[in-house]
Amino acid sequence: MAWVRAAIFAALSFFATALTAQDVTLTSPDGQVELSGTLLGFDGEFYRIETVYGELTVDGSGVLCDGPACPNLQDFVAEISISGSATMGSVLMPALIEGFALRNDLTAGRLALGPSNFVYELKDNTSDKSVALFYFHVSTTDEGFADLLTNDADIVMALREIRPEERQRARDAGMGDMTDANRSRVLALDAMVPIVAPSNPVDRISPQDLARVFAGRITNWQDLGGADAPIALYLPGDRTGLGQAVEDEIMGPARLFLAEDIIRHDRPRDVVDAVMADPFGIGIASYADTGNARALTLTGPCGFSLSAARGTIKTEDYPLTAPMFLYMPARRLPKIAREFLAFTRGASAQIVIRRAGFVDQAPEEISINDQGYRFANAVTAAGPEVSLEELQRMTRTLYGMTRLTTSFRFEAGSVRLDAQSRSNVQQFARALEQGKYDARQVLLVGFSDGDGPATANRDIALRRAEAVKRAVQAAAETVDFGRQQMDVDAFGEALPMACDDSAWGRQANRRVEVWVR
Repeated sequence: MAWVRAAIFAALSFFATALTAQDVTLTSPDGQVELSGTLLGFDGEFYRIETVYGELTVDGSGVLCDGPACPNLQDFVAEISISGSATMGSVLMPALIEGFALRNDLTAGRLALGPSNFVYELKDNTSDKSVALFYFHVSTTDEGFADLLTNDADIVMALREIRPEERQRARDAGMGDMTDANRSRVLALDAMVPIVAPSNPVDRISPQDLARVFAGRITNWQDLGGADAPIALYLPGDRTGLGQAVEDEIMGPARLFLAEDIIRHDRPRDVVDAVMADPFGIGIASYADTGNARALTLTGPCGFSLSAARGTIKTEDYPLTAPMFLYMPARRLPKIAREFLAFTRGASAQIVIRRAGFVDQAPEEISINDQGYRFANAVTAAGPEVSLEELQRMTRTLYGMTRLTTSFRFEAGSVRLDAQSRSNVQQFARALEQGKYDARQVLLVGFSDGDGPATANRDIALRRAEAVKRAVQAAAETVDFGRQQMDVDAFGEALPMACDDSAWGRQANRRVEVWVR
C-alpha cells in the first residue's frame, strides 16, 4: 500500500522535514520573480524555503516549483511530525487522532516504525486517497523540544511548561514566543500525586514534608506518623516531563534539591509498580497512572486538606496540577494539522480525553450547595482582618450562582497569567463565542492569599479579575459584550483553598474563579 511504502521510507529518516530538505526554485508565472533555496516544508498551500534572504513563506498558488523536492500538487499528502512525552504520545494523542479521523469521515491506520516511532495515515473514505501522515516520535519532553529547535518536529508534546532557556533558544531560532496563545496550549490536565503501598498507614502529607522527603531531610516513616522504617524513594526519570515537573513544582518552591539515592524509572507505570512492591516506598506518579497505589492527601497545619480528584484538578484547587502541553513554532502548519488542533478544543475531543484517563477542560458547573465545605472553611479560617460583613457580602453575592471548573491563576510574583490559565482564556472565550452563556450573568471573582493587609489583598484580587476580563474579551472577538453581561468582584483572602504557610498554598489561594447565574 502507498502509506506503508511512505512509512518505511520515513523510518530511514524519521521526520518529513528532513526528507524534503532539498534545493528548489520557485518562479512566478511570468518569469519575472525567481527564488531558489532549500525546501523546508509545504502545507498544501504555502511553500516554506530557506533562502539567502532568510526563511520565507511563499503562496503556492502564485509560483511554479522546479526541483526534485517539489511536492505533487494533485495528490498532496500533508506530513506532520509530533515529538515528545511518552505519556501523551502512547495513549492520548493516538486516541485524539483516531477521534478526529472518525469525526471527519477518514480512516486512521497505524504502523510501528520502531520502539518509539510510529505513523498514522489518514485516508479519505470516499476516494480511498491518503490525505495526511502524522509521524510520532515518542520519547521525553526534553527530546521533543530538541526536535523542535532542529526543525525535526512541528508539534511538541510536553508534561511541563517550556523552560526559560528553551524559550529563548526557540525565539533566537525564529520560532516566536512559545508561551503565546497561538504557540502553546494545554491539551489536557493531569496531576503529580504522592503514592504509597496500600499497606502503608500514612495517608496524608504536607507539600513541605513531601519536598523534605525527596530531599533526604526526612528519612524515616516514623517522622510522618508511620512505622519505624527507612523511606525508599521512587521517581520518574530525570529527563521525563513528569520527573522535571517534580523538580520545578515541588522541590523548587521549597528551595530544596533531590536526594541522590532516588530510584528512577523511565516509564511512569514502573514507578507505581515499584511503590506497590515496597511497603516502605513513596513515589510521585501522574493522576492517570495511580492504579491501585494509595494516593496521599495533601494537608497543612491550618487543617486544610486536598486530594487529587477530577474536580480538584480541573479547578486547579489541587496544588500539584500538571498540565499537558502542545507547543507549535511560529510557522504555518498544514490545513489538516490546524483542523486537528481546532478539534482538540471541541466537545468531542474532551470526551476522548476523559475516556483516555485524563482530565478534560470542558467547563462544568458546581452548585453552591456542593461547596458548603469551602464556605465552612472560610468561616473557620477567618482572621481579625476578614469581617463578618465581608463574609456575608460574599455569601449574598454568590448565593444562587454556580461555580465553573474554569479558574485563572497567575505566575508567582507577576500579573501574567500562568500557562494553564492562558489556555483557559482561549477555552472560555470559545465557549462565549458559541453562545453557551448567552442571557446569563458571568461573574469573575478574585481571591488572594492572606499575606499582607486584607484591604490591599482585596484590591490586588480585583485587579486580577479585571485583567482576566480584559484577556477574555480580547480573545472572544466575535462576542458582543454589550449584550453579554460580564462583571467582576473580589473577596481577597475570604475564601482560602489551602494553608498560607507555603508557596503551594499561597499559589492555590491566588486565583480568579468564574461564577454564573
